[in-house]
Amino acid sequence: MAEWTQDGDTFTLRDTAVVKAPIDRCFQLTCCIALVREELGMKPVTGRTEGLVQHGDEVRWEGWQLGLKHYHVTGISGYERPVFMQDSMLDGRFRTFQHDHHLRELPNDAGTELQDEVRFSLPFGFVGRLVARYVMVPHILRLLRSRFARIRRIAEGDAWRQYLPDEQTASHA
Repeated sequence: MAEWTQDGDTFTLRDTAVVKAPIDRCFQLTCCIALVREELGMKPVTGRTEGLVQHGDEVRWEGWQLGLKHYHVTGISGYERPVFMQDSMLDGRFRTFQHDHHLRELPNDAGTELQDEVRFSLPFGFVGRLVARYVMVPHILRLLRSRFARIRRIAEGDAWRQYLPDEQTASHA
């Protein structure tokens, strides 16, 4: 169930989903540039622009969000395959933005639990907090739900094969 909290200027959003697929497949889909491009409708223009992100990678995304031209430079600041990946904003429209992706293998081959936590703040003080609360929180929660649904649909069927390189899926599927 999605939830969010506010502590001063910082907003924290959390959501969880279960995907009936192996943890490593879910992790690789979490790290997949093509999947993120589809989710956000933004294009990676510098840094790693295809394949799977890894620790230390940087990506500059450009495109349109909420009717505005947008850019976001992200760095992969945490990476522990197949249980954790963290991307942190290095430059962009937010004052701060960090997204933690936690994955946990469920017992009895029940699948994988995905837990996402996004922490962000906007510039511009009181006005930024209003925009964050009434525009960005609902928008980011929709993106999280959409991301989980997309990963579930792709990972639980055969579509994952078109996103993940053969040499990486052969030993980890």
